[in-house]
Amino acid sequence: MSNTLALDGLQSDEREVKSARRAPPPVWFKKEDSWAIVIGLGLVVAATALFLSNSGKVLPYFTFSAPGWKSFGELAAKLPAKLPGAFGLFLLLASTLSLGARSLGYDVRRFLRGFSVLYLLAVAVLIVSANAAVKSAQLESPLVALFVGLAIGNTLRLPAWFGEALRTEYFVKTGIVLMGATLPFTIILRAGPAAIGQALIVSVVTFSSIYFAATRLFKLDRRFAATLGAGGSICGVSGSIAIGGACRAEKAHVSMAISLVIVWAVVMIFVLPAASRALGLHPGVAGAWIGTSEFADAAGFAAAEAIGHEAATEAFTLMKVVGRDMFVGIWAFLVAILAVTVWERQSAAQSERIDRREIWRRFPKFILGFFIASLLTTAVISVLNADAGKAYSAEALKTLKELRGWFFTLTFLSIGLTTRFRELAAVGLKPFFAFAVGVAINLPLGYWLSNHVFDAYWRSLGA
Repeated sequence: MSNTLALDGLQSDEREVKSARRAPPPVWFKKEDSWAIVIGLGLVVAATALFLSNSGKVLPYFTFSAPGWKSFGELAAKLPAKLPGAFGLFLLLASTLSLGARSLGYDVRRFLRGFSVLYLLAVAVLIVSANAAVKSAQLESPLVALFVGLAIGNTLRLPAWFGEALRTEYFVKTGIVLMGATLPFTIILRAGPAAIGQALIVSVVTFSSIYFAATRLFKLDRRFAATLGAGGSICGVSGSIAIGGACRAEKAHVSMAISLVIVWAVVMIFVLPAASRALGLHPGVAGAWIGTSEFADAAGFAAAEAIGHEAATEAFTLMKVVGRDMFVGIWAFLVAILAVTVWERQSAAQSERIDRREIWRRFPKFILGFFIASLLTTAVISVLNADAGKAYSAEALKTLKELRGWFFTLTFLSIGLTTRFRELAAVGLKPFFAFAVGVAINLPLGYWLSNHVFDAYWRSLGA
């Protein structure tokens, strides 16, 4: 008996020593923003290194773009040549995304199983989107992906293992980092005053309108109102989560705000591109308007892509990602101060002191990856001669642009597959109408700012 106890004690000590040696992973490794930066910049570096080493010819084996087709016979003739790239791309995406899956708390096996199905759906979406009739209807792949996702998600019962792969934030943030690689840093610098100025006006006006409508007209809780205002004015779902956490809003209220953001974001995917075409807006102006008036990054990219011009996508990115999304940390800090000192009626010097590091905690760090990627590719182009720079754009940057599109397609599919119409209908009328007040003010304000106040810059994109 004593020997057994001694052995158990020894084994217990060994386990404790091993556990002590096994240091927990850094906190930043558990954030989607961090892995979006690691994966996004890793792909940028890999594509650049292959090009500079004269190995750029292997890049097509890790990309897939569906060929244009009018009939199934034409598709059957063209598609086989694309299959090696589709397989290589699957291996690339599955391996890179799985790198962060364990650290992010995902079940890796279920994630890979679900991602395999999601990837096949994305391939099908791109093939359908390449059809001549679909293209003539101006249905870009993001919209098709959303339609497919909504149809499947609201008619079929999805298995739990499949849901493990539906990681909207993971996909869209990685896609945005890759977007930075395709935007020269000079454009970002030029956009600074226009994007940040327009974003500041929109954020303040929209947040205030939603907050006061919610509290004064509909008598909603102030924390709930602030969470709604953040979702409508800053960066959609992330804004609602950040501000809800900063002011300690109820979990149910945060969920309601997220649901409303999704509802309006989906509506705007169709409204804004259609309105832009009807008004004959320049693609850059249309993209800026979408960036001002959309409520979620993923939905906004879908709407911008529907314009069918690179200037629209660039303007949206500069307006929404560089402009509005950057305010989330500042807003979270200000709302935290307001909650503690006014709403909770206690001084910041008492039991709860305001932590000034809150800005950094709430700041969407994947934006740093966006800027770094832009700086990296801009630096590479600047040291190459004119011919080599063109070749780099045609090979490496083209590959990165296609990878960006893939991450956005995965995002839109995930949104559709996880959006339930029943859940959205349960939000209630008062929060809906409060949010609608902000929408009613935001839309004309965004149009006026994009097409009149800052129009000179937005029209210069794509010129």
